[in-house]
Amino acid sequence: MTSRREEKERRREERLAQEQQAAAAAARARRLQVVGGGVLVVAVVVVVVVLISSGGGNDNGPSSTPGANVPIPAAGPLAKADKLPEAAKAAGCVSKSYPSEGRNHTTSAVTYKTNPPTSGNHNPTPAEDGIYEPGNAPAQGNFVHSLEHGRVEIQYKPGTPKRTRDELETLFNEKLNGTEGYHTLLFENNTHMPYAVAATAWTHLLGCPRMSPKVFDALRAFRAAYVDKGPEFIP
Repeated sequence: MTSRREEKERRREERLAQEQQAAAAAARARRLQVVGGGVLVVAVVVVVVVLISSGGGNDNGPSSTPGANVPIPAAGPLAKADKLPEAAKAAGCVSKSYPSEGRNHTTSAVTYKTNPPTSGNHNPTPAEDGIYEPGNAPAQGNFVHSLEHGRVEIQYKPGTPKRTRDELETLFNEKLNGTEGYHTLLFENNTHMPYAVAATAWTHLLGCPRMSPKVFDALRAFRAAYVDKGPEFIP
């Protein structure tokens, strides 16, 4: 007769397999979107070339400087995992830890006790790592699932100036564990949080009432402290 521990392990393996299949399906869909987007880029380039060659260009086009290249303060001595309390205090942010609210799968709406959410029951499909355009943030149930997998999520309030969003993108692209954007999501908050900028990990929150140069080191310290620290590790 199968022991209770063996049955629990079997269910865990089945759950991880389902999550990996969902992640693979999402990745395939994303690649298809990139291919389609590539066709659009070619069309836009052709239009721009025609406008320039015909003298029809103007100054209302997109910026020539992508957000990832916007400079931000270099990492200081507080941008380390063990300096998070000092970095948060220097930036005027709060750093808090909370008990887990559960981690079961559900397709029903869930009311979370923290804002932004830091744990709790969640949708079976995790949100993918990456940068999300304003207005296109993942649903709460999906990004809470990503926290369970050890992801760090950086969020900014709606209406945040583009310059600040670009700066956060630069921070997102800083290498962690040798990889740009390592196990991180960046998106516009959709929970009416009381912060200008926040970062979350499983059962942990960094909330900053206002943006300032010192917030970058607080975010760096938070990410270094809590990335890959969720109850499940998914590469």
